[in-house]
Amino acid sequence: MPLYELAGEPAPKSILVNLHDLEKNYYEKKPDTVNPTQLVMFGTSGHRGTSLDGSFTESHILAIAQAVCDYRSKQGYTGTLFLGKDTHFLSGPAQKTVLEVFAANNVDVVFQANDGFTPTPVISRAILQHNNSYNQQNQSPKGTSLADGVIITPSHNPPCDGGIKYNGPNGGPADTDVTNWIQNQANNYLKSNLNGVKRISYEKAVAISHVKTIDFSKDYIADLENIIDFQAIAERKIRIGVDPLGGAGSAYWEPIAARYHLDITVVNKLIDPTFSFMTVDHDGKIRMDCSSPYAMRRLVALKDQFDIAFANDPDTDRHGIVVPSVGLMNPNHYLAVAIQYLFTNRSDWAKGIGVGKTLVSSGMIDRVATDLRLKLVEVPVGFKWFVDGLYNGNIGFGGEESAGASFLRKNGQVWSTDKDGIILNLLAAEILAKTQIDLGLIYQEIEKRFGKSFYTRIDQEITPEQKSVFKKLTPEKVSVETLAGDTIIAKLTRASGNGVSIGGLKVVSTDGWFAARPSGTENIYKIYAESFKSKEHLDNILTEAKKIVDESLHDTHHT
Repeated sequence: MPLYELAGEPAPKSILVNLHDLEKNYYEKKPDTVNPTQLVMFGTSGHRGTSLDGSFTESHILAIAQAVCDYRSKQGYTGTLFLGKDTHFLSGPAQKTVLEVFAANNVDVVFQANDGFTPTPVISRAILQHNNSYNQQNQSPKGTSLADGVIITPSHNPPCDGGIKYNGPNGGPADTDVTNWIQNQANNYLKSNLNGVKRISYEKAVAISHVKTIDFSKDYIADLENIIDFQAIAERKIRIGVDPLGGAGSAYWEPIAARYHLDITVVNKLIDPTFSFMTVDHDGKIRMDCSSPYAMRRLVALKDQFDIAFANDPDTDRHGIVVPSVGLMNPNHYLAVAIQYLFTNRSDWAKGIGVGKTLVSSGMIDRVATDLRLKLVEVPVGFKWFVDGLYNGNIGFGGEESAGASFLRKNGQVWSTDKDGIILNLLAAEILAKTQIDLGLIYQEIEKRFGKSFYTRIDQEITPEQKSVFKKLTPEKVSVETLAGDTIIAKLTRASGNGVSIGGLKVVSTDGWFAARPSGTENIYKIYAESFKSKEHLDNILTEAKKIVDESLHDTHHT
């Protein structure tokens, strides 16, 4: 995909979203239920869309909110529903809509006071804290006062987008069977013109006794000392720069600095739903992606003013680490550094716990895990696959190549079962304080030990018919025995860590690998590839990967 000419440059006014149009369409546009793109569709992180094309409107949120109420009723969940929203413009109207439905359904709701914003990991932790008196393994959830949560966010997506996701009583993103049920129920409401959706006015909703507001930040910030070594950061006087990218974590950093005596400078305090302060991403869109060097251009330019700097996306579940040596760290590189550090500096973690990674994350993680004699748990794309392992303390760290991760408390107990960009940022400062080595240089030392990684991801166009064929792929469809000159040691259509279908194909050789999986929303498939030899070797892997995928899809289509 060619680089947009303004990539990394300040966003021009001409591309800023019109907030009036967003709001008008949210309330007035009715989805066309014959058009599948305007129905509710839960991907790996809930339902996302925009009011501008009728894919995220008041009708969608009314239907989803009632479906969540129906699901809670079916499961017998009577506890608190923790509600959070990020700083995208559509998150405000959507929060009002869900409160109208939750209140009418007599759901006990707690949301942020003063119409404030709440990071995704804060909601995850709040659910777990509420439910820690219940042993869900030995007690049926039926009839118990288990809490769950809803977070209104489209993550790092452009300013015109909205999103909503459901987190169950285990605090993490709901599993596919749950989201499918909610999705189908919501679409039934849409197709029946919202017949059966209960609703009261917003003014009545917020006045009802079972709808309450709190300041989520206080408990969360006070609890951070149980997962991060703040004393080390404070004693070393680490100079920290933070850019919340106008997100839900904006109000958290100065209180964190005050409580733990840290030298933190928030370099951008703006909350602007047009995100006009952003630099443009690779494709010409405004996207608050803290793993993108184009979106992070402003913070990278400040790298020499701080010992370490970091950013988050709007719902604060992703992290972006900036160091003087290399600027923005590749997310895969930071995951390897974090894993090596945590498993050699958390003495109270149980022996034998594993490392969780998605199958498209770097093989460097495998090499670090092997060196530390750790169990590696490789799962499909989606943080939901780490939830049980983190909840039960069976994995100490779960991370994705897209810069989302979480890990256990110092005592080995669960912290959050959703991605937490705040603790991953603070961990980077802890690593610097304890090692006194720039994290970019730590990664370079890892490469000296285990080999240099060459990693990429590309998009390939395919037809909807070919996308559906991916589901029928089996390892036997791959007839070749070598990949770019190396012996193939694994052909996978199911993740080795949990046996779940990866929705695509992964081929692993002695010195490289590729994985191919279709996009959930576009007529493309993504190829992830890595070589531990050279850039040329990586290019050869990509060339052969396209050929292998094309032949496999062709063979499957004709069988």
